[in-house]
Amino acid sequence: MRQTVSDVMTANPVTVTPRTPYKHIARLLAERRISAIPVVDGHGRPVGVVSEADLIARLRTGEDTRRPGPIAGGRARRDWDRAHALFARDLMTRPARTVTPGESVHATALRMARAGVRRLFVVDEGRLVGVVSRRDLLGTFCRPDREIHADIERDVLQRALWMAPGQATVTVEDGVVTLVGRLDSRGEAERAGLLCARVPGVLGVRNRLDFVWDDRGGTRLQSSTVDR
Repeated sequence: MRQTVSDVMTANPVTVTPRTPYKHIARLLAERRISAIPVVDGHGRPVGVVSEADLIARLRTGEDTRRPGPIAGGRARRDWDRAHALFARDLMTRPARTVTPGESVHATALRMARAGVRRLFVVDEGRLVGVVSRRDLLGTFCRPDREIHADIERDVLQRALWMAPGQATVTVEDGVVTLVGRLDSRGEAERAGLLCARVPGVLGVRNRLDFVWDDRGGTRLQSSTVDR
């Protein structure tokens, strides 16, 4: 049920080396319709990334023939150097932000949002094996409701919780899951909601499961509902 980066990433992305020329990089970005390309060393390890923004820097300051002096500041000189760079090693942004194939999609989305980046490069034992973008992550929320329903019935109710047929019912509408039924304990009801929330494509869970025994407080109840 837990969806990981390896499930959604683009495997074996196109790469360049530190010595790849500017024009070749620009051609690759245009032909492959991608916005950035990883730079790898001789061992396949990502050492940086060249994006459209790095290439377009030439349009901003490329007409200035003189490198800015010390009074202009370090950033102005770095921008000038990048605008006049001819190879990936001088164009690229360091370091390349990476993630491992086994990291969850949820954790990866949080990392991407906090870093303010559009993509992360996927590494396995240091070597580049893929790239995951914001679009890849958003794709997980486009799953049809019927697929989500089938996963919950099979993986949550039957395999994880061993529920008897008819003990609980599931409905899914626009990615929101509603659980209705009666379980033996409050812990089981809460666990059902948590497991459903982890199914790829689920946007929310309305847990309307009743329980007979409050195993968290030791009180036997006739009817109660745990909401999520």
